[in-house]
Order: sequence, then C-alpha cells, then structure tokens
Amino acid sequence: MEQVLQGFKARIADAAASKTALRIRGGGSKDWYGQTLQGDVFDTRSYRGIISYDPTELVITARCGTPLSEIEATLAERNQMLAFEPPQFGPDSTIGGVVASGLSGPRRQAVGAARDFVLGVTLMDGKSDVLRFGGQVMKNVAGYDVSRMLAGSLGTLGLILDVSLKVLPRPFFEATLRLSMSEAQAIDNLNRWGGQPLPISASAWHDGVLAVRLSGAEAAVKAAVQKIGGEQVADAAPLWAALRDQTDAFFAEGTAAVWRLSLPSVAAPLGLRGEQLIEWGGALRWLKTDADAASVRRAAEQAGGHATLYRGGDKSAGVFHPLAPAIAAIHRNLKNAFDPSGIFNRGRMYQEF
Repeated sequence: MEQVLQGFKARIADAAASKTALRIRGGGSKDWYGQTLQGDVFDTRSYRGIISYDPTELVITARCGTPLSEIEATLAERNQMLAFEPPQFGPDSTIGGVVASGLSGPRRQAVGAARDFVLGVTLMDGKSDVLRFGGQVMKNVAGYDVSRMLAGSLGTLGLILDVSLKVLPRPFFEATLRLSMSEAQAIDNLNRWGGQPLPISASAWHDGVLAVRLSGAEAAVKAAVQKIGGEQVADAAPLWAALRDQTDAFFAEGTAAVWRLSLPSVAAPLGLRGEQLIEWGGALRWLKTDADAASVRRAAEQAGGHATLYRGGDKSAGVFHPLAPAIAAIHRNLKNAFDPSGIFNRGRMYQEF
C-alpha cells in the first residue's frame, strides 16, 4: 500500500502546483449529492482493506477504498454493526465516502450520527502531508474534534486515507409496530414516547402510517410493544433497509425535488405543499415538492432548522443551507488551512469554496 500512497502524494502535489481541481471518488455511489461535480477524478479504491478490528474494544480501522459491504460482513460475523446505519446506495459504496458524506440511517435517532462514531482519521492534505487525528480506542480524545469535523466535509478538506470507527453489538431483540395516525399525531406521539424509557431505535411516518422500531432486551421490547400498541410487523427488515438505502418508493426519481429538512423534533407540521416522510422522532423531515428553494428554506428557518436540496431540483439555488457570515468565515479558513490551493472537491459543498 506504500506505493499507492506515494502515487497519491505525487498526484496531489502535481494538482496543487498546477491548481488543477481533483474530484475525490470511491465507488461513485454519492456522485449526485452536493453541488455540480468539478475536477479530474481521483479514484481511491486502490487503497483498501481492513487494517485492524478488535471486537472486544468495539473498534474497526479501514482504508478509505474499502467497500462498506466488506466492513459490514466482517462485523456481522461477530454480531456487531455500524450502529448509525450508513446508507449504501449500491454495492460500490466505500467507507471513505461514508465518512466524507456523513450520512446516517434510521437508527441515528437512538445512537447518534456518523460523526459520533469517528474515533480517528488519517488525512492527506493539499500539501501532500499525512496528518493523523484522534486514535483507535474510544478513550483517546486527542484531536477528536478534527476527526469528527471531517465527517460530512464531502472531501473538501483533504483525502481521508483511513478511519477508525466505534462499532456496537447488534440488538438482542427487535420488533416493529405500525400505527395509523395523522402527521401531527405522529409528531406528538414520537416526542411523548421520546421522553419515556422506551427502546425506540427508529421511526418513520408517511401517508398516514407511523412505523416504530424497538430494539434491546426481549423483556423491554415486549413491554414497549404493549405500551405503544398498534400492529406488529412480521418481517420489518426490508422496511428499514429500504429507508436506510433510500430504495423506498418515496425516494424514486421524479420531477419533484427531494429536500432534507433538519428540524427540532417538536416542530409542528410545516404545511408545505408536496409529499412528506418523517424520520428520527420528528427531527428529519423529507419533502418532495416543486416549491421554490426560498419558500422551503424560509419554512425550515421559521421552524428552527435548515434545509438541504438532497436530490433533483435546481442546484443553482445552492444545495446546502446558506451559511451565516461568521460560519462562512470559519469554513473558508478551514479550507485554506487544509487545502490552500483549493484542489479538493472544489465547490462540492458551497460554490465559493
């Protein structure tokens, strides 16, 4: 792998010298995410493989080009998992892309986001220097914030070479309930249940039906089933997999744009036209609509959150929510510090970076 790293160093040095934009790319499963792609493809798949895995320490370290499916299969052999349930978007998804995108699946409402599981990262910056942040054990917090900051940075700060992630045991027992109710009722119930000691690990409301997943000890799950009520789903794995990987019919490509709204879980229904799907106990609202970007973002702001143009739509309005001037300055300073020549994933998050 040393030869691969030397090749990466040379490629980055040449790009920095010529100010040539590089588009960091693993399996390409998330090419649609973010602003319009720019630059020459920088393929990371040659740098792959699990470096270490200690089931007793609940930590796995892998190179950026390692397929997510390979990591999940390795963890499954020891009855463990990436608890934030990263979406796959196909068989070519790599762990570098998982961290760079920072996306999390249905279990995020119970266990935390992708960045919460990043223990350490090795990064190659815009000067071809190899930088190490964090560690490979959960108690090591040196550089912790930098490691987490790279989650969701979409490769704009540098090339993630390898990452150490916290893993968790698979739940001993699970059950999924289905209940008929309105959007307002679902939001109210999810927040009420969220304040109680119930083992809710995922939730999803769409088209008048709320699905709730319970995970944990068998006795606790069965007690929660009795408390919540509703119809128990016999085989719910396909339901949650379809939400995780966004193969559910709601996410099917069409003429309407798909927006991802991050809101306080107690936010009332927004009243925007279009179709909605609600996850994470009310904190994540998916919206399919032909409404203009200004209307969607204004509604999200008024509710105390922000909106991302996730799929489709007019990207010229900006995919990610506009930054406040002070936050924009921080982003700009970080970009200049890690990528002074501005070669990595140019404009992928914000057109000016």
